Amino acid sequence: MERTGHGTEHTALHWLAEAAPDPQACRAQWERTGAGPVLLPAGHRWDVLSVPARLGRPALDVLDSGFCGPVLTDPSAESVGFLVPVGTAARWVGTGVRTAGRGTWIVVPHPERRSRGVRWLVPPDGSGRLNDPVLLELALHEAAARLTDR
Repeated sequence: MERTGHGTEHTALHWLAEAAPDPQACRAQWERTGAGPVLLPAGHRWDVLSVPARLGRPALDVLDSGFCGPVLTDPSAESVGFLVPVGTAARWVGTGVRTAGRGTWIVVPHPERRSRGVRWLVPPDGSGRLNDPVLLELALHEAAARLTDR
């Protein structure tokens, strides 16, 4: 299920680091710590919608048609986080969905290295592509329907 973007990691790292208050310091921290995660502010380049993993993983399968942007997972919290356009968190209404927008920070792993804890299911490709909230909502509804059918 985890995917890697061969040849795009360098730009993915720079794209992620640009969200930091000090992008150069962020890149330097990643170089010092290897695979260690960094804290980045949400609401600057993206918002995050986090759903329980039992719903998020099937929704990711629904989105698997090439329309998917970056997706994080936090196994300890059993959640899946979809990076979506800025402003989505403020408008999102949904039971069991946690949002991270302006004024919040998220743990972000290095885009090209494996790490323990929070990791990428779909790493960013450096293009700035995010998950479409409308497609994500439809995927979450379909995933929920599949769960109730079981």
